[in-house]
Amino acid sequence: MAGIGCYCSSSALSFRSNLATSSLVVRIQQGGTVTGIPLRRRPLSVRAEVNYVNAEDAKKLVAADGYALVDVRDKVQFERAHIKDSYHIPLFTLNNDNDIGTIIKRTVHNGFSGLFFGIAFTKPNPDFVQSVKSQFSPESKLLLVCQEGLRSAGAAQKLEAAGYQNIACMTSGLQSVEPGTFDSVGSCELQNAGKAGLVTVQGKISTVLGTVLVCAFLFITFFPEQAEKLLQMAPSG
Repeated sequence: MAGIGCYCSSSALSFRSNLATSSLVVRIQQGGTVTGIPLRRRPLSVRAEVNYVNAEDAKKLVAADGYALVDVRDKVQFERAHIKDSYHIPLFTLNNDNDIGTIIKRTVHNGFSGLFFGIAFTKPNPDFVQSVKSQFSPESKLLLVCQEGLRSAGAAQKLEAAGYQNIACMTSGLQSVEPGTFDSVGSCELQNAGKAGLVTVQGKISTVLGTVLVCAFLFITFFPEQAEKLLQMAPSG
């Protein structure tokens, strides 16, 4: 019985799926022969969008949607103030290395950033992703927080690359949280956990001087006669 042939010269049919990542090209040649040529397969990847929220929406994610709150700040800031029941998994850890290069950098840092702003000398935490994996599955809902919002965004990128798909970040960090929004633990308010060093001392001095000046102005305004007598009693230069 004669075979069925197709008189088509090097015509081609191609099939591409919007869902799959591979293609199959079918070529029909003279004599009825069919040859399938598979193309290189590319892995299908699904990436989730990181959800950026403000403090009020972050509180709702924790209370209503079951998000676990992960604080990625360093140990120093976490101990100053943190949200109650949050998990502490730092993106950066204290750098106590003692090689000559690190010692020089730490000395310069402690003489400037550490002294004036109270910023700890840190290094990237190589075990960050593994520490998260040891406590949370990739299906977990995680709300990441830091002081300014930058470290939490960096942590979100690392976890997204590791397969986590339910990630939210608090924009502007804890420095934007109004007192009373969250139950907190520590020696100061959440928004002040990133402030320390001489900048804090300077701020306190400025507050005291401002209070004294305001009181002096009010005293002169409402009690001008008494103020004049006090000025007359002051020793002259």
